[in-house]
Amino acid sequence: MDKIDSITELKETNFIQPIEINYTQNGIKKRWEAVLSHDSVAILLYHKAKDAFVLVKQLRVTVLNKNPNNGYMYELCAGIVDKNCSIEQIAKEEILEECGYDVPLENLEKISAFYTSVGISGTYQTLYYAEIDENMRVNEGGGLEEEEIEVIYIPRKEAKSFMFDEKYQKTTGVSLAFYWFFNHKKHICLG
Repeated sequence: MDKIDSITELKETNFIQPIEINYTQNGIKKRWEAVLSHDSVAILLYHKAKDAFVLVKQLRVTVLNKNPNNGYMYELCAGIVDKNCSIEQIAKEEILEECGYDVPLENLEKISAFYTSVGISGTYQTLYYAEIDENMRVNEGGGLEEEEIEVIYIPRKEAKSFMFDEKYQKTTGVSLAFYWFFNHKKHICLG
């Protein structure tokens, strides 16, 4: 069973930096605690032959800390922007790494970009969409060696109920992306 063994104050970090922000709002000096972290990219994948969305399921220890019975989250394929290359290239690499599909860059369609975690870090996420099929499959996915990512297929016809079914812990990005799909890809929904 997954569980939190201990929590300690972080002195040295690899991906985040705790900071104190001192600022003035309406002439009043204020203070805010925050975390500097990398921006990110996320991708809604639609598998044409399976008529299903491709999500990843993985343990998030921050969720496990809040919910000791289940720290697993359903998420879009995603990754941090930490390389000196285009965001599209990072999206392509994350799809291959996490889900096992080699998607050509020109197949990535930008949905939008927005801020997330605005109370603690204010990171910027760029959201893409791509259609995939088994001809693009290169491997089984699953992430890097230290990651344990399960590739999940959510049938399109079940996606609307999935969005509001609280027994499936999911990120807001999943619901946003599903909403976008049902609003912008009507030709697929009617087909």
